[in-house]
Amino acid sequence: MKANYIEDFQEWTKDFSFYIEVRVRFSETDMYGHMNNTVSFTYFEQARIDYFRHLGILMPAAIDENVEGIPIVADLQCDYVRQVFFDDALKIYTKVAKVGNSSLDIHYLGKNQKDEVCFTGRGTVVQMDSRTGKSVPLSVEARNHLASLSIL
Repeated sequence: MKANYIEDFQEWTKDFSFYIEVRVRFSETDMYGHMNNTVSFTYFEQARIDYFRHLGILMPAAIDENVEGIPIVADLQCDYVRQVFFDDALKIYTKVAKVGNSSLDIHYLGKNQKDEVCFTGRGTVVQMDSRTGKSVPLSVEARNHLASLSIL
């Protein structure tokens, strides 16, 4: 398994500690019982939201009274490693891989109940001003908070 955002797979997996648990529902599978390829993105979304809550950041922080920052997913990628089936119990791990001026690069790791890697992913979340549609910098407080969590 070689995704372009993973240099050393063993090292990459060491940084994950937060995860959510999901069970693949019947409605998320195709006629062969395989998890539909779009479902991993829904799992990433829930894991990302729960992770931000866990960190105490829900990415928009008030920048100033003239800016209303909201988090927008700018890109999202999933690399499939192993088949996933109806009723599989999955752990979806999430971490911040990189902090930019107005964005966070989030990485994901999906494992089944046998602790086997089923898929990996990454995506960029950008803080955008909802009124202008332009990206806006993360607040100093948000950056400091992320640094204090030792995830940079």
